[in-house]
Amino acid sequence: MLLIKNGYVKPMCAPDIPNGCVLIDGGKIAGVGENLPVPDGCEVIDAGGRLVTPGFVEAHCHIGLEEEGIGFEGSDVNERTDPCTPQMRAIDAVNPACEAFSLALQAGVTTACTGPGSANVVGGTFAALKLQGQRVDDMILRNPLAMKIAFGENPKRFYGNQQKSPITRMATAAILRDLLSRAQRYLADIDAAAADPGVKAPAYDCKLEAMLPVLRHQIPLKAHAHRADDIFTALRIAREFGLDITLDHCTEGHLIADILAQEHVPVFIGPSFGSKSKYELREKSFKTPSVLAKAGIKFGIITDAPVIPLQYLPLCAGLAARSGLAEDDAWKAVTLWPSELLGLSDRVGALREGLDADVVIHEKNPLSEIGAKVYRVILSGRVVV
Repeated sequence: MLLIKNGYVKPMCAPDIPNGCVLIDGGKIAGVGENLPVPDGCEVIDAGGRLVTPGFVEAHCHIGLEEEGIGFEGSDVNERTDPCTPQMRAIDAVNPACEAFSLALQAGVTTACTGPGSANVVGGTFAALKLQGQRVDDMILRNPLAMKIAFGENPKRFYGNQQKSPITRMATAAILRDLLSRAQRYLADIDAAAADPGVKAPAYDCKLEAMLPVLRHQIPLKAHAHRADDIFTALRIAREFGLDITLDHCTEGHLIADILAQEHVPVFIGPSFGSKSKYELREKSFKTPSVLAKAGIKFGIITDAPVIPLQYLPLCAGLAARSGLAEDDAWKAVTLWPSELLGLSDRVGALREGLDADVVIHEKNPLSEIGAKVYRVILSGRVVV
């Protein structure tokens, strides 16, 4: 057992505890409160008044698939040979030995949702990982977590340069609709064969098989969409097929916040730091989170690492706070809210009894102090930093 005492505890799911404790037992949080008793034989960490929070949660990145400092040999994020590759699985490309994992963990990022990039209309499945381990299979929090799809400039650019479809936004939408329609028929044939022994099951199709969790509402579509019109196309297609969807990047979300508030779909904002490298980023701003918050929309702030290195997730939250987002909301946007929107709140994102013991003790507030270091990082109950 491990007890963290004398900390300014920020549970995210409950009011702050200025002089609080967190009790950890067997990799899980066993208690959060004031003056918790110290069990016999319990290891004790005196936080000395430092800030104690849950580990940061990244809702959209490519860690492990786009490796640090390697180039082509370490780039496994886009299978740029076919615009429709739902059968790709992030876990088959993640290299836990990539330096990005340790750098992120040293900054207090303990969970990341990682997966294919946006070259393809349909890219494959994302997975949620804990950020330490030698074998990806032992790091999985949930897999598959979502099916990546992409709208806007990227599929047009990658395949337009090859004079292959999609060259237009129309073709991007058509390719996705075609896959979903074929997957629906495939599922109907599977169900019919299961209900009637006299009906022959369809021949195995790896692409259509990969789409079954989407059609069965086991995972959502994870839509790369920056521009407002692309966001609306993503929502239109999801509604046509009755599917769950998340809006990732949502760069122009502040222009349509009132409409998004009526849609009630998860939103992940970013990467908001850096240059406007293409036309669809012309509205990129750290003000987007505050506008969405005022509209009553829950969201996660993302780095899209390696676009922004994952260790700078708290910096992104801090810059959003400096641009008008309430600091408490900025904290929740990189802990509690992404865990809820990703369907991981039964494991991570808060300090609450029964959740995984992913706890960070900060030397200073990383959202307001640039370069603030962590004092300790506890992952699944083990001190790792």
